[in-house]
Amino acid sequence: MIQLYQFALSPFCRKVRLVLAEKKLDVQLVDEKYWEDNQDFKRRNPAGKVPVLRMDGLTLCESQAICEYIEETHPEPALIPNNPAARAEVRRIVSWFDDKFHHEVTSKLVYERVNKKLTRSGYPDGRNVKEGSKAIKFHLDYMGWLLDQRRWLAGSELTMADFAAAAHLSCLDYISDVDWDRNRQVREWYAKIKSRPAFRSILADQVSGFPPPRHYADLDF
Repeated sequence: MIQLYQFALSPFCRKVRLVLAEKKLDVQLVDEKYWEDNQDFKRRNPAGKVPVLRMDGLTLCESQAICEYIEETHPEPALIPNNPAARAEVRRIVSWFDDKFHHEVTSKLVYERVNKKLTRSGYPDGRNVKEGSKAIKFHLDYMGWLLDQRRWLAGSELTMADFAAAAHLSCLDYISDVDWDRNRQVREWYAKIKSRPAFRSILADQVSGFPPPRHYADLDF
């Protein structure tokens, strides 16, 4: 049995879940309060972070390392192209969301509005929320620019880049922090992603004390 130690509103955990689901690999989700001093969990990952995947007798940490292990051991359907230039573009966009978007948007909206309450680490910082709300507009516009030229974010085929972006945006959508009317191409792209079977478990997520908005699981949002 594949086990994923995860937190439902972690975009990095969601990215791994999407890749597993797209590969049709069954996984047991283990909800982990990674912010608590759980020594058993820290033995699995001394960094004390999710996701952690137990698979093939291995304990794997860090979302991109996990995703690339899954891609290499279960290559169908391919989520990273064989062509070197196309592969580089996929990895660039994955890094864009897991680094730049995470720093400028996810950490300043999801973490302020949800994680601080769950971890009892204070109240949302209004300045961070304001900065995140401003920054997401730039990122949505950039996504729209990419999708003006391509069917998917990194090219003509669905790739891990799309799942990385959707993982972050789905967390933000859970707390109603995405203006889907800002860019038609982005909305249509997300509707395609949202309708995939791989996305079903993401749409079923529930975080105690934070009910999702009505449109969250609506495929016709």
